[in-house]
Amino acid sequence: MTGLVLGPALLFCPADRPERYGKAADRADAVILDLEDAVAPGAKEAARAALVASALAPERTVVRLNPVRTPDFALDCEAVRRRGYRSVMLAKTESPDDVAAVRAALGDVGVIALCETARGVVNAVGIAAADGVTALMWGAEDLVASLGGTSSRGADGAYRAVALQARSQVLLAAGAAGVGSIDAVYVDIADLRGLAAEAEDAVASGFSAKACIHPDQVSAIRAAFAPGEDEVGRARALLAAAEGERGVFAYEGRMVDEPILRHARSVLARASGG
Repeated sequence: MTGLVLGPALLFCPADRPERYGKAADRADAVILDLEDAVAPGAKEAARAALVASALAPERTVVRLNPVRTPDFALDCEAVRRRGYRSVMLAKTESPDDVAAVRAALGDVGVIALCETARGVVNAVGIAAADGVTALMWGAEDLVASLGGTSSRGADGAYRAVALQARSQVLLAAGAAGVGSIDAVYVDIADLRGLAAEAEDAVASGFSAKACIHPDQVSAIRAAFAPGEDEVGRARALLAAAEGERGVFAYEGRMVDEPILRHARSVLARASGG
């Protein structure tokens, strides 16, 4: 499998808009060429043709496939085979068998499993452990629709409890399996402040990356994932202080143990792009 650059900012691009491919790739850490929801049914064939004709860097390119149980799935896989991209995102992944279907069709590809239905979220632990899965992503709107609901967020813009549970469940499943985790898109393109707050929470919670739907959202996500100089300095000082300690110790009036040190190491890893 080609080593995918997971993030921090992954930008969706409709696969039927090849004139946007280059800009999306230039602006984001990785581009997701979307053959699913971003493409109208009548434009699917043109989208696949544009995908086959594309020439983006494989390590920074993901193709979102239509769900396994749709007629478009096999056609999408054929387009990916013809072009040779080695990282795909499977829409509405609901079981490890769905991942196996992708691998049966495409061979040794990396699969980002998009858990965006009730069944997919409930089965996230098994999906994360399936061969070939490199990351899990969750999606709010399709999830609520699968439950018969009407909106993933309340009037204040905050996620409803069921969406928050799904977000946490997918993140925990990814962490338990040791694979990446991608936070859902923020659909209010103009609300960069809200996006920044959500991205900051994603970082603090442990997500590896966040997906977005517009190039203007990339900088807010990158800023959230990049620790500031003060944060980096505090992390380095804490780790330096730990070198002369054994077990739990006090530092600046706070108890420090191994989980706190891991937090500091995570900050330095993000600062170095790791």
